Amino acid sequence: MSAHTELEFEVFMSQLKDTNQTLGFFCDFEKISQNVRNIEISLNMLNYLIGKTDTEAAVNDIWQRDSSAFNVMDILIAVRDDGKKKVIDSLGECVLLKQLFASPEGVVEFLNETGLTELLRSNRIKDLVDYVFGIETGLDSNARKNRSGHIMEDTVQAIFEEANIQFGKEVYSSEYPLLTEVLGEDEKRFDFVIETPAKVYLIEVNFYSGGGSKLNEVARSYSDIAPKINSVEGYEFVWITDGIGWRSAKNKLQEAYSIIPSIYNLTDIAEFIKLVKQSNLI
Repeated sequence: MSAHTELEFEVFMSQLKDTNQTLGFFCDFEKISQNVRNIEISLNMLNYLIGKTDTEAAVNDIWQRDSSAFNVMDILIAVRDDGKKKVIDSLGECVLLKQLFASPEGVVEFLNETGLTELLRSNRIKDLVDYVFGIETGLDSNARKNRSGHIMEDTVQAIFEEANIQFGKEVYSSEYPLLTEVLGEDEKRFDFVIETPAKVYLIEVNFYSGGGSKLNEVARSYSDIAPKINSVEGYEFVWITDGIGWRSAKNKLQEAYSIIPSIYNLTDIAEFIKLVKQSNLI
């Protein structure tokens, strides 16, 4: 028997929100500023290169003062190198990017081959600290997918707090021995857990404004885990999800919707709040 009717699913789909992105979503300026502060002294030393026509001599001047200043140069080409990044050098050899910063000759090669030499000579860059702040702002956009998920978690948390519902965050299934019996060694971390006298609700939260294979994987995973958890008396799996990204994975979501009794979005989450409060009265 299906957990929900087709009409209920269509209502659910019609309620999905276009976005959960506030203006604060786009850039984490606190993190960006900290990243720049961490290397600001080195960047100020590298400012010496700006406007110099004899790059090799300028590099040697800095090298004699503090060769470690060049270790931050990967960020000048918008790269975060963990020491494993490989590139093809001017001789056609495959080398570690960081290896170029181990000698003045390597630094000059890096500057020449990347185009930074001409950029610095031309004075089109006035200050490397400001330049890197711009690069960090661009790189921070890569973190937006994670921030979208965190915004959804924060939104749901605020709803729980507003309703005076006690909850735990990032709780592992291993804390509940009965779940280990049905989940096996596949330990699961839940975004929220709400414990009431009647039932323990294990909650997953996400938001998808865009499509992709990830949505199908998530729906498939939850369709598998929910019946296992719900088979244990006193436990229930709850999925709170939203976002028009689900339109691209409608069939897979509908399949999950027919299997999982407790699926909510930000519009009908009030029904879940009501359920929890009723459970607390038992």
